[in-house]
Amino acid sequence: MTAPAQRRPRLLIVDDNRDFIKMLRCRFAEEGFPVSSASTGEEGLALAAKVHPDLVILDVMMPGMDGLEVCQLLRQRSAVPIVFLTARASEVDRVLGFKLGGDDYVTKPFSVNELVARVKAILKRKAPAAEGKPGRRGGVEIDHDRREVRVQGKAVKLTPKEFLLLETLKEAEGKIVSRQSLMKRIWGYDRSLGLDNRRVDHLVCRLRRNLLSEGARILTVSGAGYRLKRA
Repeated sequence: MTAPAQRRPRLLIVDDNRDFIKMLRCRFAEEGFPVSSASTGEEGLALAAKVHPDLVILDVMMPGMDGLEVCQLLRQRSAVPIVFLTARASEVDRVLGFKLGGDDYVTKPFSVNELVARVKAILKRKAPAAEGKPGRRGGVEIDHDRREVRVQGKAVKLTPKEFLLLETLKEAEGKIVSRQSLMKRIWGYDRSLGLDNRRVDHLVCRLRRNLLSEGARILTVSGAGYRLKRA
């Protein structure tokens, strides 16, 4: 029997320049990527909830809801990789973009071929979470397309932040994830902007209560962070 074709990662492009979107859609289509697009931040958020993209290319400077606000709202419910596009090239702007949860920051004007290469590199690093197939770690199955979790074959209900926490620990492949990394990933900012470690600890406790009875374990590594125990 012929093996089923692997699903290609879906991209979401959010930019208020429709001609620019058209150009990027054509270029990524040449690479075999299915692409969805939106011209406002509000449309981008709604579309992200509908199509569950594997990566978002997000313009920072848009009228109404700008890209930074879109990123913050996306990070409340998803760990999808985000690549910022912007003409603002200062170090302060780049640092803010990363603090809010961006994975890469590309300044305009830029080479489209370089953007394609950056997108491919990020998707390769995120492959375990972007394939859309249930991923197993410590007896846990995560279906990223349906945003469903099963432990030892039993469905477990999680809040969006609990799901994002579990997804982040699973992506680490059993390695330690620091509290600061979890703060950045789940809330979109870190301790330097006013969030203390207790919020992370409380979220871990809630997730443990949901998973422990089903045999999954989140381990605390003193002074370092957390990791998901391998099966």
